[in-house]
Amino acid sequence: MWLKRRKRENRRLMPIRDQKDPARGVFTRRALLCMAVQAGAMGELARRLYHIQINDGDHYARMAANNRVSKRLLAPPRGRIVDRYGIALANNKENWRALLMPEETTDVTGTIERFSALIPLDERDRNRIARELRHQRRFVPVMLRDFLSWDEMARIELNAPSLPGVLIDVGTRRVYPEGELLAHIIGYVAPPNENDVAHSTLLALPGMRVGRAGIEQNQDEKLRGTAGSVEMEVNAVGRVISELNREEGVPGEEISLTIDRGLQQRVLNHIGDQTASAVVLDCHNGEVLAMVSTPSFDPSLFDSGVSHAQWIEWTNNQHTPLINKAVAGVYPPGSTFKPAVAMAALESGLISPTDRVFCPGHLDVGGTRFHCWSRWGHGSVDLHQALKYSCDVYFYEIARRIGMDRIAETAHRMGLGVPLDIELPHTRTGLIPTPAWRQAHHHHWNGGDTIVSGIGQGFIQVTPLQLATYTARMATGRAVQPHLMRAVNGELSPMANPENWPSLNMPEKYLQALRAGMFAVVNEPHGTAPKAQLDLPGMTMAGKTGSAQVRHVSRALRESGHFNSANLPWEYRPHALFICFAPYDAPRYAVSVVIEHGNAGADAAAPLARNIMRDTLLRDPSNHTTPPPENVANADDSFE
Repeated sequence: MWLKRRKRENRRLMPIRDQKDPARGVFTRRALLCMAVQAGAMGELARRLYHIQINDGDHYARMAANNRVSKRLLAPPRGRIVDRYGIALANNKENWRALLMPEETTDVTGTIERFSALIPLDERDRNRIARELRHQRRFVPVMLRDFLSWDEMARIELNAPSLPGVLIDVGTRRVYPEGELLAHIIGYVAPPNENDVAHSTLLALPGMRVGRAGIEQNQDEKLRGTAGSVEMEVNAVGRVISELNREEGVPGEEISLTIDRGLQQRVLNHIGDQTASAVVLDCHNGEVLAMVSTPSFDPSLFDSGVSHAQWIEWTNNQHTPLINKAVAGVYPPGSTFKPAVAMAALESGLISPTDRVFCPGHLDVGGTRFHCWSRWGHGSVDLHQALKYSCDVYFYEIARRIGMDRIAETAHRMGLGVPLDIELPHTRTGLIPTPAWRQAHHHHWNGGDTIVSGIGQGFIQVTPLQLATYTARMATGRAVQPHLMRAVNGELSPMANPENWPSLNMPEKYLQALRAGMFAVVNEPHGTAPKAQLDLPGMTMAGKTGSAQVRHVSRALRESGHFNSANLPWEYRPHALFICFAPYDAPRYAVSVVIEHGNAGADAAAPLARNIMRDTLLRDPSNHTTPPPENVANADDSFE
């Protein structure tokens, strides 16, 4: 008993640390468990950090960079178009625009609406934007508006936090320094449509344009270039902080044309407000030195979009300003066709240059009378006189003798009624009819069709470019081909070499007979074009007049002696034509002129062609590598 009490007292006197706590063991086990869990968690965290930083580090670095860096493609600058001396005819100018990056905003529609509240978008803009958003990938920027003013840019920048994905960018717009002067040759550009983008994704880039006419269309792929790219650092709301890297696109190729801009201006000045076309060719190699069609239009309007009112004005204009009359206008050649008929007759062997035909002022075939332009006739004429006087009866008769098939074959060889493959779209071929052609259209060809074809009337249609080519081929005896491309990126076209054009294989003596007859037209007494004589010392030219009827004139009216086509309404008057080459002894340049409803070739077209040829000879572009002073062709305008 005493022993038990002693043990209880001893336990009471023991230090607290020596006492056994029942809860202590539980605490120790919990601590160990927590430490194990913590160690496992830290190990897993370390494993994940290793995996993220080491194994997937590159992946997440790219993701971070993508959040910080905005990368987009850049439209390349469109290639320049210059004249033969390097003078810019189509160039580029900086243009500020607003772009939308669809991948940088979660609410594209809302962003567009907020933008429209700042910068109004019309229905056409909205339709275009919707179309581009449907068809383009999200990383391809969409142009909201271009041609921004400084005030509009300030409004966009001020409201940038509420416009995620919207940025201001500098692009280029197409400019045409010469305006209407070369519109039909250079053409114009316009925004691409859905079909264009489907064929080339490059065209989806903002600022890209597609050639719609002229050289811009014909050489569109060469002018486009190769896209570049730009990387920009952006903040959380997508606002650009800085540009990190830029790789400029490769500009399109530079196209050098055969055109002499100064001569083109001179030709336009001579034509004035007439509805006309004129072509100047280098007889040796076919280079087109000037090609004017009036009236014209301002090509720069197409870059930003032509208004409906402007389009209606153009299309309703009876003088057709949108049509390049030099290559797409077709006209009866009238008497300018007579040398081709003469060559067909000479080559057939059915006539010689000295054979004579009597002209009493008309030719009766069956019950039809075909009138000569001279009521009194020309009497007995040979080839030289027939060309000089432009005797219709002579050519009625030889056309009747040789037939239309021979005439058509010769005309085709001389460049009439055939494709000339010049570097322009929307050209027309014209027509030299044949009995087979007529029968293919379910009509009968009769002798009268052949007779009127002998003076360039009836179904015959040619273009002013074909007339210039025909004249150059007569002058040189070579099958020169007209062309506008002189060089690409400084590399000269092989077409500029005269030796590359083959012979027409026409006897030189017959070609010379035609040239002599055309010389007489201008320079001999009683020729039909004395107003075409040059006043340049030691230089003469050869030419041929033409007047092409556009409506039938009855026999009674002709024989009344009171008919004067100059008194008809403008649209019923004959077209006035003239073709020529010079210098006569060493032909270098050929000119064709067509004045719509100009009435008489001798009175209207011949003086105009003379002035054009005179300026061409004074400037002599084919023998100069730099443009002559502008006053060279202004020395004496006394003819105007």
